[in-house]
Amino acid sequence: MRYRALLCLLLAFLLLGQAHAQAVEMEVVVNGETLAGEAGDGVTYVPLVPLMEALGSWATTWDREAQAAAVETDLCTLSVPLGSREVLVGDAAYQLNGPVIGRDGCTYVPLRALADLLGAEVEYVDARTPVTVTSRPPVDYTEEDLYWLSRIISAESQGECLLGQLAVGSVVMNRVASDAYPDNIRDVVFDARDAVQFTPTANGAVYWEPTELSVLAARLVLNGASVVEDCKFFFCPALSDGTWIRENCEYHTTIGCHMFYR
Repeated sequence: MRYRALLCLLLAFLLLGQAHAQAVEMEVVVNGETLAGEAGDGVTYVPLVPLMEALGSWATTWDREAQAAAVETDLCTLSVPLGSREVLVGDAAYQLNGPVIGRDGCTYVPLRALADLLGAEVEYVDARTPVTVTSRPPVDYTEEDLYWLSRIISAESQGECLLGQLAVGSVVMNRVASDAYPDNIRDVVFDARDAVQFTPTANGAVYWEPTELSVLAARLVLNGASVVEDCKFFFCPALSDGTWIRENCEYHTTIGCHMFYR
């Protein structure tokens, strides 16, 4: 049984390596540092260690037994297992847009998903132009900002995965950055000029103690994590028809029980 499991694992890595070998070389510039990236199946890959060094001077270690890299960032510990489509952020799983690949002794990771998580913006023009990755400037936030952001994330998306909770927090921050909404988190959360914008402010759920995962999500979003681009709206189809949003906004993606719109 153990031999069969090892054989299956070896075959999986061989297949991943074969797919990766067919990738096209892609130059990636991260905060001014040039990395040798590769693109395949619509995903740009970069080596993990230089990516972490360029984004935050974060050191990476290797767990041979778990076949996973570990990175201690300023906010959390990342565990990056070979062959997985998820990384662990502390104890929470975060979905990637492709598998983690091991080749030539290096760990290659999907660029965009990790950049979104770690507060960096990715600009892709075409296959002939280097991909540029730039860390977003740190947000000067207060404990009150963290208080309300973590509570609205928890009230709106408690039970959702980390990606879903980051998406809700990203919508709040997208509104803060927009001229069409108030310029601080509390006022965005309680905004009711046209109608109540977030149901938990009406039913009282926004005052409940947030989960640990929601606090982590809020800290990551305040650190620059942004996973739904310019989306400023979301709703849960199981609880609302979302008629106005459907008729007036552009659909972007669905994460967990929520649909997100620009």
